[in-house]
Amino acid sequence: MTERKPPGVDFESFVDKQIREASERGEFSSLPGFGKPLSDDRAPYDELWWIKGKMHREGAAVLPPSLALRKAAEDAEAAVASAVSESQVRRILGEINTKIAEALARPPAGAPLNLRPFDVDAVVERWRAERP
Repeated sequence: MTERKPPGVDFESFVDKQIREASERGEFSSLPGFGKPLSDDRAPYDELWWIKGKMHREGAAVLPPSLALRKAAEDAEAAVASAVSESQVRRILGEINTKIAEALARPPAGAPLNLRPFDVDAVVERWRAERP
């Protein structure tokens, strides 16, 4: 708890003294964001700044369903490239093909899907060819 400003002491010097003493005691060093640069204050005001910040900190993203499925298909291709066995490749492709088939049966809202199920045998052949 801060002490009360004594009468006759200039307000600014009283506050500055309390800040300096707290800083010397190290009371500011444990605050979140200590030592990090301040965010850009020239950006236009956004009413949802705190929601966007929380989503960014937690790694959450909100994409329309069709774009999320496209991203999942890209991630599946990357996972296939780093797969260590043919059964793993087939499992990865089976999972994404199921999702793509469901989306084609009931198209999601948003951007056009522009996806087709992967040809599992062709991808497996390509995967084998890329292995030494």
